[in-house]
Amino acid sequence: MQFTDPATLSKAELESGSVFAPKFDANGLVTAITVEAGTNEILMVAHMNAEAIAETLGSGYATYWSRSRAKLWKKGESSGELQELVEMRTDCDQDAIILVVRQTGHGAACHTGRKSCFYRKVEGSDGEVRLVDTGEPRLFDPADVYRR
Repeated sequence: MQFTDPATLSKAELESGSVFAPKFDANGLVTAITVEAGTNEILMVAHMNAEAIAETLGSGYATYWSRSRAKLWKKGESSGELQELVEMRTDCDQDAIILVVRQTGHGAACHTGRKSCFYRKVEGSDGEVRLVDTGEPRLFDPADVYRR
């Protein structure tokens, strides 16, 4: 699947037209924000290259580019926590993507076993900043799922 080079489009075409032309960064990636269908809860943030976008659109399941492993990563392939694509959106200048998904399995998008990767909040007081757990429960035990 080939995508149009955004540099070939006018600002008006890029921002208001019907041509999907992802604006990849110098590493060939766009930021992908994943939200749960129905609740719009933010589940995770990852990156996608052209191949990951094409695979997601073709298979109907979220596939990302793993920067740490330098390869395609079908979310949930090893854990069973697949993300079924409901809708893909892009922002006004097409340099970020939102995936609206149905989270399968136990309902956990995070490798820690939680529903969302955003299970801690940042709090600051008296010049100190710390992370505080929101109390989001684990839906599976990562030690059992990712035995290596």
